[in-house]
Amino acid sequence: MKKVIEVSLIVIAGVAVYYGITQLPTFFPRELKTFNSDESLRQAALRSLTSMPKTYEGVLKLTNTNPNNPLSEEKIALGKLLFNEKLLSKNSDIACASCHKLTFGGDDNLPTAIGHNNQKNPFHLNTPTVLNSALYFRQFWDGRAKSVEEQAKGPIQAPFEMNMKPKEIVQRLESHGYYKDAFSSLGLELNFENVTKVIAAYERTLVTRGAFDDFLDGNNEALSSQAKKGLAIFITRGCKGCHAGVTIGSQSIQKFPLRSFMDEWFDFEFVKNSEGIFPKIIVTDNTYPFKNSGKFKGKNDEYRFKVPSLRNVYRTAPYFHNGEVKELKEAVRIMGKYQLGQIFTDEELEQLVAFLKSLDGSIIEKSDGK
Repeated sequence: MKKVIEVSLIVIAGVAVYYGITQLPTFFPRELKTFNSDESLRQAALRSLTSMPKTYEGVLKLTNTNPNNPLSEEKIALGKLLFNEKLLSKNSDIACASCHKLTFGGDDNLPTAIGHNNQKNPFHLNTPTVLNSALYFRQFWDGRAKSVEEQAKGPIQAPFEMNMKPKEIVQRLESHGYYKDAFSSLGLELNFENVTKVIAAYERTLVTRGAFDDFLDGNNEALSSQAKKGLAIFITRGCKGCHAGVTIGSQSIQKFPLRSFMDEWFDFEFVKNSEGIFPKIIVTDNTYPFKNSGKFKGKNDEYRFKVPSLRNVYRTAPYFHNGEVKELKEAVRIMGKYQLGQIFTDEELEQLVAFLKSLDGSIIEKSDGK
């Protein structure tokens, strides 16, 4: 009995010490570098972050970068129709827009995509946003596609998504005289390659701009004081190391998680037997700091993932590759701990979320002939 008590006390003491160490940043938070003016904060942000253009014309200059798929207004208009066209799915019940809802932040707000015959993604992968995706350096969670043109080919053919073959796509669209004539007017053959190029042309215009862009461009009133404090944390505590550029992320592939912690390796409970009460250690799956649904391992099974863009992140819950984290505040906490090795205080988390809300934006629409 004495031995059982001693073991129990050792386990409890060890866990208490461990938790105490990991919580030290909460009691002694890392000093936050302050900025003496909005302009100094802005200039610090501009070292790694860039604002979106203000006009539709500016969007086209920014995204018309694929020489094999030059943009034109006619091609973009046709692409918008096909983006919303359910004929591109086996049961004629799913379109690209079904999972990439522009009013929802460019995704479906579900933990994992639901496709043909209500099938879930076999790896339980969360649907990435289509907004601003033409500006990413790679597409998909593992970065396997180099462009939105290449990406568009995947979901249409995947049996658990739209479940169509290229030949079937062409046959269906040819049976509708409008599409045949529309491709012809563009000087394009109606084939699968060109269907995906036209869809991608439209996707290249889905660029958003919001309050944060206004701040970067000189409007001090665009951000709340909370959001400015969050931006200061974002800049000085390491977040901008991966979340940079005009898309504030999606410009690199990084390992996740970078760090692991003992509290994710095991849990314990007290059990009682004839000798007394003693702790029982329960080994847990510590692959990720959340439920390992889908068991996806990222690029080359090396737990390397395309860094998500943070634009419109407030509207794209749930979070991470398998959609297992529902709240943005919790997602930020996880990233701070497991990527940066920091325990953000609750106040810091609120400030970071306020900043991330400022990254919400609206699609830059064509207006006044531009």
